[in-house]
Amino acid sequence: MFIMSMLVACSLNMSATTVTDNDNNKHKKEKKDNERVSRTIDLQEVNVVTSTVNRVNRSAYNAVGVDTKALQNTTQNLSEALRQVPGIKLRETGGVGSDMQLMMDGFSGKHIKVFIDGVPQDGVGQSFGLNNIPVTYADRIEVYRGVVPVEYGTDAIGGVINVVTKKNARRWHLDASYSYGSFNTHKSNVDFGQYFKNGLTYEINFFQNYSDNNYSIDATGVKHFLEGGGSQQNSKTTERVERLHDAYHNEAVIGRIGVLNKSWADRLMMSVTLSQSYKEIQTDTRQTVAFGERHRKGWSVMPALEYRKRNIFLEGLDLAATVNYNRNMTNNIDTATYEYNWLGDRRYKNGRKGEVSYQDTKTYNDNWNATLRATYQPAHGHTITLNHLVQSLDRKTNTATVDLSNSINKVTVKRITGLSYQLAPTERWNVTAFAKNYDQRNSGPLALSGNDNTGYVKTHNNVNMLGYGAAGSMYLISNLQMKLSYERTCRLPTTDELFGDNDLERGKFELKPERSHNYNLNMNYTHTFNRKHALYLEGGLIYRLTKDYIKRTTENVSGTYYGAYSNHGRVKTKGYNIGVRYDYQRWLSMGGNWTRMDVRDDEPTQETGSKQNNLTYEARMPNLPYQFANADVTLRWHNLGAKGNMLTCTYDMFYTHSFPLFSEVYGNASSKMKVPTQTAHNVTLTYAMNGGKYNLSFECHNLTDAKLYDNFNLQKAGRAFYGKVRINIGG
Repeated sequence: MFIMSMLVACSLNMSATTVTDNDNNKHKKEKKDNERVSRTIDLQEVNVVTSTVNRVNRSAYNAVGVDTKALQNTTQNLSEALRQVPGIKLRETGGVGSDMQLMMDGFSGKHIKVFIDGVPQDGVGQSFGLNNIPVTYADRIEVYRGVVPVEYGTDAIGGVINVVTKKNARRWHLDASYSYGSFNTHKSNVDFGQYFKNGLTYEINFFQNYSDNNYSIDATGVKHFLEGGGSQQNSKTTERVERLHDAYHNEAVIGRIGVLNKSWADRLMMSVTLSQSYKEIQTDTRQTVAFGERHRKGWSVMPALEYRKRNIFLEGLDLAATVNYNRNMTNNIDTATYEYNWLGDRRYKNGRKGEVSYQDTKTYNDNWNATLRATYQPAHGHTITLNHLVQSLDRKTNTATVDLSNSINKVTVKRITGLSYQLAPTERWNVTAFAKNYDQRNSGPLALSGNDNTGYVKTHNNVNMLGYGAAGSMYLISNLQMKLSYERTCRLPTTDELFGDNDLERGKFELKPERSHNYNLNMNYTHTFNRKHALYLEGGLIYRLTKDYIKRTTENVSGTYYGAYSNHGRVKTKGYNIGVRYDYQRWLSMGGNWTRMDVRDDEPTQETGSKQNNLTYEARMPNLPYQFANADVTLRWHNLGAKGNMLTCTYDMFYTHSFPLFSEVYGNASSKMKVPTQTAHNVTLTYAMNGGKYNLSFECHNLTDAKLYDNFNLQKAGRAFYGKVRINIGG
């Protein structure tokens, strides 16, 4: 069963209205609505009973709550679980452990902020990214597109993803799984916890990923080494080669201990997260050269504390506080004395070290995140929320080579304060107004001249801005909901954008914050009939006007392409997404969604301030998919083989329309580089036994072995097969 079917059940829950003692007719109507909703939930066989999921869907924001239960027998990670949400696209640079970005309504990467249980994940390190965390780690995922509530205290423009972990207060539970598949891919996860009557609880979660990622790709301009020391290369010839240096593995363990449901704390939890990763680097950001020894490794240690209490000090006042410290290290290593090609051949470099340039660089990041949120309900239907976020990062770099810039630490300190007021007299409509203050202090090395060898001076950069907005939701009729929101927001440059990553990303300290006007309009409709059929329809319009848009491009330095950042005047985003879902009783679910987002240059003159026309005015921003879709069909056979057993067969399809790698206004049609149109087909079979306690699944990804590409035309894996076993027991 797929995500959209869960959204159907969630949306159907929204139709109930508040009961009042003096309105018998209204009470009778609500009783009928609630009976119909209960039947619908049974019909869908979706256990969506948490008030939080319903609250997210009922809110005035363009948001959905995604229940992950139906996906936990698959090999998907958290980022893959989001692919079927309308407006979201997953972009990867390769196989397991590769760099990943989520694109949401035309914005991607750092425009989208990720939280786990409300704690920002900025600076946690690559070993604990969404594409490394199994879907079994989460109970649900909350997705806010565009306008973001002050509760998250962040500077996102594209939206926010909040992963909510499992918090079942069961006496004990064990959830363990192992999967194996193509390219020597191994994934495993163990989650064990207990809850005692005195309120004490603990949990240990371990997961790992490993893959050789040795799939085949089409490489253009393969260099052939010749006897005698020369080489031969044809830039127009394409050869089928295997990725020979792309292995990846990561391991993570999370330990939690705390108390629940005490008079002085509803929830007090302490946790420690340990993670490590190893990544071989096969190619640059454009797949133009092959590496044979470059690699990256790192580790992360993150202790955290969480406290929540309802009705603290006085009735209606809720308090939540989180604090975490993260110390992580990334070691980039390029010390090879050989040059490699795509065929796996190598030749000696006559004493020169480094396939790009010699480095053995260790980067240490010290991150602090602290949030304090107070919510007060002075009367029914009135809610005031105050949220304050403090984030700091201190980066120190040790390198085997002389680099004067590393003698000065790179430091960013971010403070975001938000205040909101919500009026919700009934569950049929609500409206929220809010304001946010953004403050950032940056310091780091700046070259005294264009020549980096002349020395560096410590420089500072301070930013303070005000944002504001409003959001409203109304049920026009019983099952038809409309949401409208606006926000003037700001996105502050990240540490990597300001300072680079000491590897293949080059920073720019002079970057300005992005400022944006965000508008969202969303309509959704749900209907059930004959107690057998359920229909869900959704449509949304998006408009963004962004100034000082931070654009990621590539730079060629001595034949190797690096990622680079720059501000780009104004960018306008207009688009829409639509989704449909149909369910028949408990055995059929089908639907899909379509997204089109035009992200275009809106700067009429050149950015230098001259009167010259900008040649790319109104052209699409390059390397951004602008039209994509997905569809799926799920069939379920209940009590197959024995009572409580179920066989599930799922087919899904993902489509991406061709998009330009570089600005579409340059060059003639024959020479323009594009990422081609592509379609991926996947099939999953799952057999659940004894009510889901014991599970077997088989998956085929990219069934037709299509050629799939993503960022800067980097090719992804072809057809692949995976199998998984999982047990989920408890008392």
